[in-house]
Amino acid sequence: MAFSKEKEELNVNADLRAKIVDVCKQKMKSKGENVGLSFYAFFANKNDKPKLLMEAATWWIELHELDHFEKAHKIKRMVENGL
Repeated sequence: MAFSKEKEELNVNADLRAKIVDVCKQKMKSKGENVGLSFYAFFANKNDKPKLLMEAATWWIELHELDHFEKAHKIKRMVENGL
């Protein structure tokens, strides 16, 4: 799939991508392969990294138009495939 310049700018950085994959793996290990999560799962319960939170939210909502909760295995696969 080809993204426009604007869409390319919505991709998340490498550190956040690694965090997303790690959290997905942890959730699937502890709660099973079919566990769902939201982009909030990648952050603490306090807003100490607002720019990073907005980056994840923009990737999740604007770029990929995902539902609030998605399967962790789906998100992990998307990130690993560079989406």
